[in-house]
Amino acid sequence: MELHFFDPNVTASILYRKLPHWSQAGVVCFITFRLHDSMPREVVDRWRGERAGWLIRHGINPNKPAWRDDLQQLDQPLQAEFYATFSTRWHNELDKCHGSCVLKDTANFQIVAESFLKFDGKRYWMTDFVVMPNHTHMLVVFPNDDVMLSQCASWKRFTGRRINQGLSDSGRFWQQDGFDHLVRSEEQFEHFRRYIADNPTKAGLHADACCLYSNSDAGLK
Repeated sequence: MELHFFDPNVTASILYRKLPHWSQAGVVCFITFRLHDSMPREVVDRWRGERAGWLIRHGINPNKPAWRDDLQQLDQPLQAEFYATFSTRWHNELDKCHGSCVLKDTANFQIVAESFLKFDGKRYWMTDFVVMPNHTHMLVVFPNDDVMLSQCASWKRFTGRRINQGLSDSGRFWQQDGFDHLVRSEEQFEHFRRYIADNPTKAGLHADACCLYSNSDAGLK
C-alpha cells in the first residue's frame, strides 16, 4: 500500500485525554504504549520536574490546564527543542527496562506480536513494530481517523487479559494513555523506522528478549 503523511490542510481528529491524540485517515502513525509498572514514580516525578523547569524558563505556567496551547505559541525551533528533549529522555528511561518487564518472555511478546498482525491489511496496515520488555513501538496506518484509539484499546485489552491469565494476575497491565504521533515526512518515517529497528540494540537486549517486525513492501507517498 501507499503510505501518506500528515497534511495540515486536511481535517484531523483530535481527542484530549492525559495526552492529545491526533489521527488522520490513511496517515502513518508512530505509537508507543508501555506496561503499567514501566516507569517508577521517582523517574516520572523527575521527568515532570525537568519539563516544568523548561516551560517556566520560556514563560509558560506548567500548572495551567492549557499549557500546551501556550507552548504552541512559541517559535517553531523552541517547540521542536521541547518535544525532542523530553521525548528523548522519556524513551531513554523506557529503554532502561524498569519494572517487571514481563514482555521479555517469548510466550508473552508473541501474544502481543500476533495481536498486532491478526488484522493487518484488514482493519489497519502495520509497517513496523518492536515489542520490548516493558513497552512497544509501532508504525501503523488506519483507514479512518476515528478508529485509532479503539484499535489500541482492543490490542491492550486482549493482550493484557491473555498475558495476565498466564501470570495468574488480574491487575492493570498496560498504562492507560499511550503516545501517538502523526508522521510528517518521509525523513521522519525513516527516522522512526530506524529507531524501532535499533531499539533492542540500544537497550542492550539479546534477540530472544524482544520481537522485531518490518514490512519491506510498505510504499511511500
